[in-house]
Parts: sequence; C-alpha cells; structure tokens
Amino acid sequence: MSEYYIPTGPGEAEFTEKRSRFLGHVRMVENEDEARAFIADMKKKYYDARHNCWCYSIKDGPERYSDDGEPQGSAGIPMLEVLRRQNVTNAVCVVTRYFGGVLLGTGGLLRAYTRSTADALEAAGVSAVRRWVETELPCSYAQMEKLKLEAASAGGIVEDVEYGAGVTLKVLVPEEQSEAFAARIFDQTAGSVQVRVTGESFRAVPVR
Repeated sequence: MSEYYIPTGPGEAEFTEKRSRFLGHVRMVENEDEARAFIADMKKKYYDARHNCWCYSIKDGPERYSDDGEPQGSAGIPMLEVLRRQNVTNAVCVVTRYFGGVLLGTGGLLRAYTRSTADALEAAGVSAVRRWVETELPCSYAQMEKLKLEAASAGGIVEDVEYGAGVTLKVLVPEEQSEAFAARIFDQTAGSVQVRVTGESFRAVPVR
C-alpha cells in the first residue's frame, strides 16, 4: 500500500483579523460519517458564530467543502487547498468566524481561512501512514549525529535512542529505502556500523 498522510492528532488555532475571530479545528477521521459528525458538533458548539465553514478529504473517497454563507470560493475551497497542498487526507477542518463588524473582502477572507486551516493543521501535526522497516544502529557517540542525518535523508525517523557505553539508534525506515539505507550506512562508516533489522510494521508515524 502506498504512503499517505493524516493529521497526527487534534489541532486548534485562533487569531483575530480586523476584529473578526477565526477559530480553526482539524481532526483525523476514518470516513465521511465521522467528518460530518465533527462538523455537526462544531456547529452546535459555536452556534452563535456568523459562519462555520468546513472541508474534508477522505482517502479513496470524497472531498467536500462549504462556505457557510461567506462569498462563494472565499472559504471552503481555500481550506481544502491547504489539505491538498500538504497531501493530507482522512482529515476534516472547521473554521469558525465571529464577525467583528469590518468587511474583509474576498481576498481577505481567502487569506484568513487559509491561515486558520494551515495553523490548525500545524498544531495537529502530520503523520505518514506506510510500511516501515524497524532497525537498530549500534554506534559510537561521535557517530550519532551523522547517522541521524543519514536517517533523515533516507526518509527515516529516529524513534528512540539508547545510551550506554555506546549508542543505539532505533530508526524507522521506509520499506523501499531500507536496503539502500543499510548499504549507505555501511559505506559511510567503513563497515563500523551495520544496520540490524528488528521488524516491520504498517502504521502512522509523525513526520512533521
């Protein structure tokens, strides 16, 4: 199964633009029903707001959005574009606006809804869902930082570090990179570090 990205956790963000308050909320969802349930919850919670604009994207499923009374194209589509640009799916976003009495214009609204979605997604974090090869790299303290950089360049994630007389890096490596990664580590350390494969797993791992 190919790699895809999802929100790591709940994300919330708030800012004020010309006295209008924008509250962004991002959640990971498994399907359209969960997305619509979250939207309904937000509308109920912020029932007194002028607008509750939303969008969602479901893996191998639909994309939907709503401007909820804002000028057409000024809210829902810009919000959805944030998810698209970051390749994030199985995600729902609701941006609530409490109107402050000052009109922002279409361009101002577009920027505000884009910012609110991006800020909420940043707060949520992004995880890659894919098959990972679990590895261990026993090394010296002097080698540790260089090996961390090598792991990052291969798309790997340092999940844990064990300290003792030496160091053992526990690194998750994308499945298709695992052989090349092991060969590069061997070459870069003149054979003093050899990658040990300890297992494989298909799961979501935070990457940004």
